[in-house]
Amino acid sequence: MKPALPQALLLLGLALLPAIGQAIYLRHDIAWEAAPLLPDEVKLVDARAWGNSLLWVDARPNEQFEEAHIPGAILLNEDHWQELLPQMLALWSPDRRTVVYCSRQTCAASHEVAKRLREDAGLKDVYVLHGGWESWQEMNR
Repeated sequence: MKPALPQALLLLGLALLPAIGQAIYLRHDIAWEAAPLLPDEVKLVDARAWGNSLLWVDARPNEQFEEAHIPGAILLNEDHWQELLPQMLALWSPDRRTVVYCSRQTCAASHEVAKRLREDAGLKDVYVLHGGWESWQEMNR
C-alpha cells in the first residue's frame, strides 16, 4: 500500500503540469480579470444593435484615425477639440446616441472626450466603447 502513495502523487503532479503551464502562459487572458463595465460604457454588441442611430467618435490621435477607424466614425480628440467639435456637432442630432472610443480599455481619452461632450457641449446619450478600438478589431477579424 505504501508504494502506491508516491506513485499516485507523481501521477497527480504530472496531470497538473499542463494546467500549470496554461495558467502561466495565459495569465493575462484570464476572464475574471476582465475590466468591469463602467456606468458610462457600452459593449460593442450593444452599440452595434443601435444601428444607424449611432454616431461613432474616435478620440485617438489624428495619425491613428487616418491609419484605420470604425467606418463612419468622426475624429474628435483633445488635441484638436476646438477645430473638430463644430464638425462633430454638425453630424450630431438629439435622436442619435454617441459612442466615443480610443485605443484600448486602459485609454482614458475616450472617457475625457465623452465627459466634455456631456459637460461642455451639453449632449445626452454619450457613451464610451468598452474595450475601445481593440474590441472593434477583435470582433471584426
